[in-house]
Amino acid sequence: MSRALTVKGFFARRGPLAAAHPQYEFRAGQLEMALAVEEALAERRHLIVEAGTGTGKTLAYLAPALISGKRVIVSTGTKNLQEQLFFKDIPFLRTFFPELKACYLKGRANYACRQKIYDAEREPVLSGLDEVSDFQIIREWEQTTETGDRAEIDGLAASSTAWAKLDARGELCTGQKCAQWERCFVTLARQQAWESDLIIVNHHLFFADLAVREQDPAAGVLPEASAVIFDEAHELEDVASQYFGLTVSSGQVEDLIRDIRATARRKEFQSTDLDHLLDMVGLHAERFFRCFPAQEGRSGFAGHDSFLAEHGEAYASILNGLELLAAHLQLVRQAPEELAPLHRRVEELGGRLREWMEGRSESNVYWVERRGRGCYLQATPIDVSGLLRERLFNDGPVTVMTSATLAVAGSFEYARVRLGLETARELIVPSHFDYQSQCLLYVAHHLPDVRGAGYLEAASREIVRLLRHSRGRAFVLFTSYQQMRQAHERVEGELDYPVLLQGTRPARSLIEEFRRTPHCVLFATSSFWQGVDVQGDQLSCVIIDKLPFAVPSDPVVEARVRAIRSTGGNPFYDYQVPQAAIALKQGFGRLIRSRTDRGVLALLDNRITRQRYGQVFFDSLPDYRFSTEIEDVESFFDNV
Repeated sequence: MSRALTVKGFFARRGPLAAAHPQYEFRAGQLEMALAVEEALAERRHLIVEAGTGTGKTLAYLAPALISGKRVIVSTGTKNLQEQLFFKDIPFLRTFFPELKACYLKGRANYACRQKIYDAEREPVLSGLDEVSDFQIIREWEQTTETGDRAEIDGLAASSTAWAKLDARGELCTGQKCAQWERCFVTLARQQAWESDLIIVNHHLFFADLAVREQDPAAGVLPEASAVIFDEAHELEDVASQYFGLTVSSGQVEDLIRDIRATARRKEFQSTDLDHLLDMVGLHAERFFRCFPAQEGRSGFAGHDSFLAEHGEAYASILNGLELLAAHLQLVRQAPEELAPLHRRVEELGGRLREWMEGRSESNVYWVERRGRGCYLQATPIDVSGLLRERLFNDGPVTVMTSATLAVAGSFEYARVRLGLETARELIVPSHFDYQSQCLLYVAHHLPDVRGAGYLEAASREIVRLLRHSRGRAFVLFTSYQQMRQAHERVEGELDYPVLLQGTRPARSLIEEFRRTPHCVLFATSSFWQGVDVQGDQLSCVIIDKLPFAVPSDPVVEARVRAIRSTGGNPFYDYQVPQAAIALKQGFGRLIRSRTDRGVLALLDNRITRQRYGQVFFDSLPDYRFSTEIEDVESFFDNV
C-alpha cells in the first residue's frame, strides 16, 4: 500500500484522483470530510458527519482509511451498498493502492453450506419440482464459486425454499468437526477478513457480532480493527435495538422440530420416543402461541402476571417439553457432532422463552407481533444509548458515523443523545447541488388535514393532478401500506402512464422496470425512502403523502415516549419530530441525485406550514425553492 499519498494530495485539483477519473470534479466538501476522517483516525477521536447528496462521501472516508495504513471496518446500511463498495469502489481504489487487501462479509444465511449440498444429493431433504430445479442450479454453481455468496446466482429466485435448506446459517453447524470445515465458505470468508486491511460488512452483521461477543468474546467473526466507519449511520439505533433485544417465535420452534426430524432421519436415530417428544413440543407450542393476541401487526404486552395467571399451564407445558427434548437428545449416542448444535438450540430456545416470560427487565419493552402464521415475542431495549456507549464508543475502536441525513435543523443533538455519543467532532458538509434552480418543494396547503375523513379522496385527486403535470416519472411514497393501496386503487385508472405497486414483485425488479419504462409511476412505502438511486429525468417527481411520524401506538415508540417524559423531556420535540425530520430528508433525497437532475418534491401534508413544529422540517431540508401554488408546479415542468 502506498504510504506516499496524502489525503490533501489525493483529492487535489490536479492530484492522482483527478488524473485517474475522467469525470472528476473537485469538491471542497469532499476534501473537508476526508481531512476530518484523516484527523479522527490519527487522533482516535470519534467523528459524526452529515454529507449532503453528491458530496462523494464514499471516497471521502475510504481514501483516508486506506492512506492511514490501519485495519478499518466499513459498515453499510444495506447489502446493496456493501456490494457497490466492494465491486465498484474498491477496484477503482486499487489503482492507487495496488497492495490493498479488502473483503466483504455477510451473515451466514447468505453463504451456501457445502455439506448440506452434498447431503441433499443422497438424502430426501428437497420437496417439489421447484426445489429440485433450484438445487440443480445451486449444485452446479457450488462447483465453480469461490465465495459461496448467493448474490452470484442470477437464476435463483429470492423466495427459493431450496436455498433455505442449503445455506450456512449456524443452527446446524458442527464447526471444526464438519468434513468440509477447511473448504467452508464461511470459514474462508472469516480467514480472508483476518488477512484484510479493509473489511466491508453491513450494520446487521456488525451488531450481531457485537451482541455475540458480549456473551462469548471468542465467538465473534470480525477481527479487531482500529476504526469502524458507519455509512447510513441514521439506521444505527434501529439495528442495534434488534440485536441487543430478544426474540422468541413460533417459527423458531417449527424450524427446530423440522431440523431435528431431518437430522434424526439422516443419521438414523429416529425412535418412537423422539417422534412423540417432537409432536408434543409442537402441540404445546401451538397452544402457547395461540394465547397471544390474534390480530395482525404489533401489540404491546405488559401483563406478564395476568398472562401467567390465565395461561400459566400452557407456558409450563412448552417449557417442560423443551427440557424433556433436551434431555432426550443428550442421551442419543449416534452422531454426537450433529446433535451438539441441536441440543444447544433446544436449551437456548428454552432459556430465551424463560427470559421473555420471567425476566421482565425495566429497560426493555415487551411486545408481540403477528405476521401471517407467525407469532413473535419481542423484547426491545427502550434506550440503546447506554449499551452503545459501553460496548462501542467507550472502549471500542474509533468510530466515524456518516449519512446524508443525521442532523436535525443543523444540529446533531438528536443523534448523539439517541446513540450515546458523548464526545465527538462534528461536521456538516452541504451538498454542492443548486437546489434553488434544480428543485421545487411544493406543499399542498389547500388539502384537508391528514387526520380528517376527506383527506384520502382529496390527496388522490392531487396525486393525479401532479402526475399529469410531471408526465408520470414519479415515486409516490406513503407512510403506510393501507394508504398506499387505497390511493393506488383510486389513482391507477385515472392515469395514462404505467403504474407499479410495491409488493407485486421483488423491490429490485420494480426499480429496474421503473428505470427502463418511460413515464413510469411507482407507488411504494418506507422501504423505498432510502437507498434507491434513479438519476436523470426518468424520476422527476417525488410525492409524499404525510410527514413520516412513527406510529404513536407502536409499542416501542410508546415506551420511548414514556421514558423521555419520565425524565422531564418533551418526547414530541426531543424524539418524534427529529425522527420524522430525518425520515422526510431520506424520502426527499430520492429526487436530486446529480447536478443535472431537476424535479418537484410534493408534500400532501399541510401540517408543515400550519403547525409550529413544521419549521423544524424546513430547517432540516436543503434550500429548495418553495411554493404552495400548483401553478408553480405546472410552470416548473413546462421548463423541464
